[in-house]
Amino acid sequence: MDRVKAEAVIEAVLFTMGESVEISKLADVIEEDVKTTKAILEDMAARYEQDDRGIALTQFDGAVQLCTKADMYEYLIKIAKAPRKMTLTDTVLETLSIIAYKQPVTRIEIEKVRGVSCDHAINKLLEYDLITELGRLDAPGRPLLFGTTEQFLRCFGVKSLEDLPELNPVQMEEFKQQAEAEVQLQLDV
Repeated sequence: MDRVKAEAVIEAVLFTMGESVEISKLADVIEEDVKTTKAILEDMAARYEQDDRGIALTQFDGAVQLCTKADMYEYLIKIAKAPRKMTLTDTVLETLSIIAYKQPVTRIEIEKVRGVSCDHAINKLLEYDLITELGRLDAPGRPLLFGTTEQFLRCFGVKSLEDLPELNPVQMEEFKQQAEAEVQLQLDV
């Protein structure tokens, strides 16, 4: 397949799928190796940027997606009305942080770190598609395992979990003290 046709096929696949597609799968479709496919994607991404177009190619952990450029959102809102806004309370954000750094993790493990129930926070994170069920732990009761999603990566502007900032021991101790203070407040009520 010539390069122009390969780009057209990739563009058509990404547009139609509407979500990220693994680069290895795109390579299979255009009958090229992954290295060549990545080079084609880099050229396409550069052209999308140079041409000041409304879309861009975004990569997430070995996958790529056609996305609307951020500076086009105001025009999309005029068509789609105001999209539902995600509200991340401190509790939800703390729960998400634990999942992001310790995944795959069970609800019980999250509650051990936080010291309080996290049912509401987990349900909100599932509703917002920031976390997903990864399966079940091979232990008594077979508890669910949770991990982050590509939506999490998009929302927080990171390409992979390796891009998350490292937590230092002082931050971890402060986090633990805040959780303990929250437990004490609930006990005092």
